[in-house]
Amino acid sequence: MLLIIITALFLMSLISFFGVSALVVRKDLLKKILSLLVAFSAGSLLATAFLELIPEGYEQTSSLLFVIIGIMLFFAIESVIHWHHSHNSDEDGHFHKLHPSVYLSLIGDAVHNFVDGAIIAASFLISIPSGIATTIAIAAHEIPQEFGDFAVLISGGLKVGRALLLNFLSAVFAVLGGITSYFLLSKLSYFIPFVNLIAAGGLIYIATADLFPKLHEEKDYRKVLLQALGIILGILVIWILVTFMVE
Repeated sequence: MLLIIITALFLMSLISFFGVSALVVRKDLLKKILSLLVAFSAGSLLATAFLELIPEGYEQTSSLLFVIIGIMLFFAIESVIHWHHSHNSDEDGHFHKLHPSVYLSLIGDAVHNFVDGAIIAASFLISIPSGIATTIAIAAHEIPQEFGDFAVLISGGLKVGRALLLNFLSAVFAVLGGITSYFLLSKLSYFIPFVNLIAAGGLIYIATADLFPKLHEEKDYRKVLLQALGIILGILVIWILVTFMVE
């Protein structure tokens, strides 16, 4: 059963990787729609937090305290990153090129993927059909989000190749979550709702503190309108997937 779980999770990670890779082939297209993808990412992050992670976590904990803890945790992480950058500038006073949103996105995505992996493993332990259905539902949710995460990494200063690699490594955290869940399910299941709420706080922080300010840099009203549509599209995609597939 463990081999089946690992195979399903690894295939899910590969599907996301190849989906993003297909976009990278068209670098000219990527450059044109990068701002739209960042907007899509902001919308999908907020929708994932408010429509999936928070309801699931709140249902079992009846508390939103850990959402606030998640927001404050990611604020603290970004503050440390800013401090590190300011104390490691070069002789000309230029800071490192990478925006803190790169680190926050990778951390938030890794935590989210870890929890997804744990959920998929638990469903396989119920039955193989249940595991397959859950894997398909979560993969359908992850693929559009991976496009948005990739856009955040690129807009934050990463080269395309490194962004692809780190995005894939982040996705592989689902495999780690699955393995951990397989061996420690009875102990791990208690913590998953709290991890969901903390992850939700992190996604909210990334969207509002990092992505929205980046979108506000655009002054062309036509592109601003496209960004608004991108945010709405990100919300709609996640809402449709959560409502009609995850359920």
